[in-house]
Amino acid sequence: MQNLKIALCQMNVVDDKEKNIEKAINMIKESKKEDADIAILPEMFNCPYENDKFVEYGECLEDSYTLKSIAKIAKEENIYVLIGSIPEKEIITNKNKLEKTENIYNTSFLVDNNGKILGYHRKMHLFDIDVKDKIYFKESDTLTQGNELTVIDTKSKIGKIGIAICYDIRFPEVSRLMALKGAKILIFPGAFNLVTGPAHWELLFRTRALDNQVFTIGVSPALDREANYNAYGHSLIVNPWGEIVVECGYDEELIVAEIDLDEIATVREELPLLKNRRIDLYSLKYKK
Repeated sequence: MQNLKIALCQMNVVDDKEKNIEKAINMIKESKKEDADIAILPEMFNCPYENDKFVEYGECLEDSYTLKSIAKIAKEENIYVLIGSIPEKEIITNKNKLEKTENIYNTSFLVDNNGKILGYHRKMHLFDIDVKDKIYFKESDTLTQGNELTVIDTKSKIGKIGIAICYDIRFPEVSRLMALKGAKILIFPGAFNLVTGPAHWELLFRTRALDNQVFTIGVSPALDREANYNAYGHSLIVNPWGEIVVECGYDEELIVAEIDLDEIATVREELPLLKNRRIDLYSLKYKK
């Protein structure tokens, strides 16, 4: 058996970076007390989900207070941490050093149990939505899209992890490519809302798990009805058979659940979807 304990840190995100980081640290400590191998934080865990806040809270990779804080606790507690995402600022200076361009990405980071950043994913598909009379939000007003598919080999019993963010899950090519690259766990920190969440959250995670016969994991902020953007919550783990292993509700909650990675091989033997693909007729190619 290849058992892993995974902590879903569904935290209530407030308009105070220090408090958000403190809450995350406390949840990581509690995760370790329950012997979790990896703790997963939500999308934009240190920042309210608002375009103006992405600008205000943005941090450059090389001097990020948020990343340093989480890396420190990961090392102290000897635990892997998937930093759901933060607004990552990148400043580009032209050759003549006369002009600077500032990009802000929605970026997730994987930190190992020694506090080392193993890799990161910049959200590829920006969440631009306009559902008449229900919700309007455009990440592209502020954010820049990433251009890399992300699969990270932890070189540990956790194995290969595919990382994407929220809206990325709606594009099945992303999950299939990560699975074909050997990822057995696909993690999507996300912040679906009260319109898209009830309609699509569980459906998408179950479908991507079924399509690729992997574990899918989604971690959301808790619902704050006083916030401008109301996250759906309902962080969850789905197994390769498409069954929900565990799921939070709307409120702040920490759940540690155990999964067995051997289930993947069993399901793929019983129902050999990936093996039965007609690659003589069709193919999917990653252009990078």
